[in-house]
Amino acid sequence: MLHEYREQLRQLEQTDSPSDVDTEDETVIAAALAAVLRQTAPGSDHAGAYHNLMIGVVEFFFYPKLLHPRKELEIHQGRKRIDIVMENNAHSGIFFRLPNVRRIPCAYVPIECKNYGREIGNPELDQLAGRFSVNRGKVGFLCCREFEDRNRFVQRCRDTFRDDRGLILPVDDATVLRLLDHIEQGRRNEIDDDLGNLVAEVSLD
Repeated sequence: MLHEYREQLRQLEQTDSPSDVDTEDETVIAAALAAVLRQTAPGSDHAGAYHNLMIGVVEFFFYPKLLHPRKELEIHQGRKRIDIVMENNAHSGIFFRLPNVRRIPCAYVPIECKNYGREIGNPELDQLAGRFSVNRGKVGFLCCREFEDRNRFVQRCRDTFRDDRGLILPVDDATVLRLLDHIEQGRRNEIDDDLGNLVAEVSLD
């Protein structure tokens, strides 16, 4: 099923056609990922399971615009690690507009996964911002289970962006489930719209 949907999306990307793939396979995959996410408990005991699940989720969302998810990529001679890194292959959509219109580099997109049962704060933001560079990219996702105060966290992301330390996009379970629902309902195109709104929420202040 994964092979079939990847091939369909690859062909759409090559022709720059709007993605309207709504095969039964995609619906099944989206529903299965949503069910596993709901069943994965927060906390350190389940951090590995959440991390592995999110690798599948982000590849399902973004292929073929983002490719080759790498788990726990070491940088700075092994002194730092990035939970997931994907290579930007976009010819349209938000991952194309960010470097080519907004001039925000994102040759690679890091994704940090925090399966915490507590609030995400400045240390986690600083950790992801420390993984950015002009060559790797300065756009990334911070994935967590939920926000106690989402508005406050978005404001922290805005502060990071205004300080020219990178564009960090907050993604919680509610966001993931909404994007999966788009696919279940045959509305994959809306994923890019949602991401565009998320970029605007953080960068337009």
